[in-house]
Parts: sequence; C-alpha cells; structure tokens
Amino acid sequence: MTPKLFVFDCDGTIVDSQHTIVESMHHAFQVNDLTPPSQEQTRSIIGLSLAPAVAKLDHSLSDEMIDRVVEDYKSYCIAKRETGEDDEALYDGAKQVIESLAGEEDVLLGIATGKAYRGVVHLFNCHDWHNHFVTVQTADRAPSKPHPGMILQAMDETGAARAATVMIGDTSYDMEMAVNAGVMPIGVSWGYHSKDILHAAGAKHIVDDYFALHELLKTL
Repeated sequence: MTPKLFVFDCDGTIVDSQHTIVESMHHAFQVNDLTPPSQEQTRSIIGLSLAPAVAKLDHSLSDEMIDRVVEDYKSYCIAKRETGEDDEALYDGAKQVIESLAGEEDVLLGIATGKAYRGVVHLFNCHDWHNHFVTVQTADRAPSKPHPGMILQAMDETGAARAATVMIGDTSYDMEMAVNAGVMPIGVSWGYHSKDILHAAGAKHIVDDYFALHELLKTL
C-alpha cells in the first residue's frame, strides 16, 4: 500500500501562536532601538524562518543587526515557554483530527514549519504527540519557505511519492513551497493569510475548519 503523506505547517495551522510571535518580535526590535513592526506586519511574515522574516520586516537592517534581533527574539520566546507564559492554543478540531489521521494505516504525518526544532518538541510535549509525526522539518534543519527543501526532505525520509504528498498550511509561503515541490497545496482559512492570498499562491483547495479538512483528505 502506497502511503499518503500529509505535511502540516504549525503556526497558524495547528496552533494560534500569533500573540507570542507578535510580542516576541516587538521586544526584539525594541531592545535593539529599532521601530517595532505592527501586529499586521508581523502576522504577514509568520511562516518564514526568523532571519528572512526579520529582513522582510525591515529592509534596512545589516546582517549583524538581523542576527541580534533573531537572538533576542529566540531568548524572549524561550523564556516565555519556560515560565509557561507562551500562548499557543490548538485550533478547534486540531487534536481530534490529527490524532485520527495518525491512527490510519495508509497515512503518514509530517511537520514543515518556520519554528526551530525546540519549538516543535515543546508542542509535542504539550500534547503527547511524539509518535504522531514521522518526519519533522524545521527552520534550523532546512531552507526557509517557500524553498521546497522541507517537503523534499520529508518525502525522502518517508519514501512518499509526490502524487501522494499534501502540504497543509495557512500562508502563501506554505502554498508556494508546495508548488515548488510539485505536491498538492491545501490552504486553511483560520490562519494568518487571506483566502485570496492563498488562492493566488497556488492553493488547490481551501478549508474552513479541521473537520472539513479531514473530509477532504479522505477523498485524496
């Protein structure tokens, strides 16, 4: 039986982490005497790896300053996580649908995220998901989206074919990565980019909740 590989983005797709990300980015810019980005500006870059995200938020920054902002962002995020103050709630239906998919014999689950691996491990610890995802691609292990590297590595690790691989995400970066990798892009409407942006980036389907996603995946 040929396995189906369903690769999920994290931020904006599995967890609503925008508050932690916005707060952390604001802090990282502020402590470096830079004008912090607005909430909408930060939401627009969620999904990218940190260095490209910071560079996109302020094109004037030197590589040295980008590195400083990235390190201050990471330190702030890690401190919030260690004190239990990070705000990363699962979206409605995420737990039920992911755990149901993980139990299906012909389905393999993967992660492709702009998070660092440490952040994904924290997510797995919180929900006892260590056995649910057979491949995990993160910002510190692959090129930033929309480069196809994360998906290509996930397929290589699992032996999944392009025709049997699906990328599920909430941003244009997820959809463009899927297109670049030659796999099916499925957008979710509850995240950080609008349906119009997802369609323009190549989404073949867009779903409005996890249960609609589950029904769609059953038909593939």
